[in-house]
Amino acid sequence: MRKATLFVFVLLMSTIIVAQPIPKAPEVKEGEGPYTQLILRGVNIINGTGAPAQGPMDIVIEQNRIVRIASAGYPGVKSDPAKRVPLKAGGKELNCEGMYAMPGFIDMHGHIGGSGQGTPAEYVFKLWMAHGITTIREPSCGNGLEWVLDQKRKSAENKITAPRIYAYTAFGQGSASPITNAEQAKAWVNENAKKGADGIKFFGARPEVMDAALRENKRLGLRSCMHHAQMDVARWNVLNSAEAGLTSMEHWYGLPEALFTDKTIQQYPLDYNYSNEEHRFEEAGKLWLQAAAPYSDHWNKVMNRLLALDFTLDPTFNIYDANRDLQRARRAEWHEYYTLPSLWKFFEPSRISHGSYWFNWGTEQEVAWKKNYQLWMTFVNEYKNRGGRVTTGSDNGFIYQTYGFGYIRELELLREVGFHPLEVIRSATLYGAQALGAEKDLGTLEEGKLADIVLVDANPLKNLQVLYGTGAIELTADNQIIRKGGVKYTIKDGIVYDAKKLLEDAKKIVDESKQKTGFKIIQPGDTHQH
Repeated sequence: MRKATLFVFVLLMSTIIVAQPIPKAPEVKEGEGPYTQLILRGVNIINGTGAPAQGPMDIVIEQNRIVRIASAGYPGVKSDPAKRVPLKAGGKELNCEGMYAMPGFIDMHGHIGGSGQGTPAEYVFKLWMAHGITTIREPSCGNGLEWVLDQKRKSAENKITAPRIYAYTAFGQGSASPITNAEQAKAWVNENAKKGADGIKFFGARPEVMDAALRENKRLGLRSCMHHAQMDVARWNVLNSAEAGLTSMEHWYGLPEALFTDKTIQQYPLDYNYSNEEHRFEEAGKLWLQAAAPYSDHWNKVMNRLLALDFTLDPTFNIYDANRDLQRARRAEWHEYYTLPSLWKFFEPSRISHGSYWFNWGTEQEVAWKKNYQLWMTFVNEYKNRGGRVTTGSDNGFIYQTYGFGYIRELELLREVGFHPLEVIRSATLYGAQALGAEKDLGTLEEGKLADIVLVDANPLKNLQVLYGTGAIELTADNQIIRKGGVKYTIKDGIVYDAKKLLEDAKKIVDESKQKTGFKIIQPGDTHQH
């Protein structure tokens, strides 16, 4: 879902056009390190495997690797310095007593802004890093594969402040003509691999093209994801994709269609027009009610087959959260300070901006979407319970979801699904790394892994809202309102970033834009001008 995608995304919305690349992140050295030795002293560890928190612990990092994790004593008991990991000459230690450390978060659906939203890469990257996101998968490379690979290289070399990047090109991107047969599909897949892409993002194509492309991509050892666009899903749903070698699905399109038992096509109204996004999203909110009932024979059959294929679900619950409560999403407290004026304008009701379909959205639409979520969440929770891999992706920059903040909302929604907080963290870390094929280096706090770490001065298991940049509201004993939490440090490749400073940098970009435009957030229908 992004306005800056290339011609293949015309399948999803006829008004989307090719956009020019947005500004790249500046090459400025930020953060401290990496160090010959860095010791995080006395921290509580949530290691990402599903294990409970443990602490106090010392995490020893040399350059960009975790080399040792050792006990630092006992909770509530003063530690003996003589029994702690010694600090080497030239090393640095960080007092993390009372803090919680987790592996760097992985956003499996992270678009690097877009010209339609007016979101420069620096703004997007810093909001991600400020929320502990150290790795993203860019599904569709809407600013061009070459552009994304340039940012990926600079991030890997730590020349820019940005998460590490996995580039998944939109299928057909850069092709001189439409891909209409299996041989053309295989040729494009091979060329895409030669260009350096990490995988492919599919939206849909005729069955023989999809089958050939997926099988060739798998043969080359690359991974894939797919938004099963409704224009092709009647002849190619999630089960077809998984059988052909798709490694993960985005959102939920294509899954209810695989669960149909009394029809083969969604019950579209006869005046439905897919290019009208009010039609598209209103009717999508009724789709799960048309699928097989939870725990029925067919429901179980589809789930078991996906499990057998080691298929990954990346639901992106947050991106449709406004569909079931528009006022909540629109009035989120961070919009005023951290949402760019151009992004806010993109969110507002519009027949042009993708995902801005609030022409006549009210109680009936929201109730339908709430029911939709209940059924969708039931499938996802049971998939997890049976051993399936569920990851965390945000698709932010659309539908009132601001970068970084929307990712933390995704964690909250997995909690609503039924995940234990430890299961939520595992989805955000280990399972994301597995889905990317990067679990050797990423996803857990273990010796030998890359030093990608999130540090927060509150317990996120008790309240995931402490991970928002704005923190969570608490009341002190003397009746004073305070903000607790917000990521304190984000460590990537052993480099320590002050997360709150990154958030402030993003706010400065917003403030400068507001000064230029005289913009302030107002409600739709107000007579004031932006």
